[in-house]
Amino acid sequence: MDILSKSKVALVIGVFLFTYLINLPFGSLRERARKFSFKWFLYIHIPIPAIFLLRVFSHIEFRYVPIFVFAALMGQFHGGKIQI
Repeated sequence: MDILSKSKVALVIGVFLFTYLINLPFGSLRERARKFSFKWFLYIHIPIPAIFLLRVFSHIEFRYVPIFVFAALMGQFHGGKIQI
């Protein structure tokens, strides 16, 4: 594995962790909001622009998006289970 691919792996892992961690508090807030309300909808979608911008400015290809979607879902789920 050359240095470029190692740095790309580190970058993808970093964005994955950022995606997971930013969704934890929003998952907690979402859990306390009434289901399908405007707040509930916002708590799910507010982190998306930050994740999108980080991915674009990091020059990470579109093929990694499913990994980040998984991280966001995990963060929302785990955030709903913990009390922040």
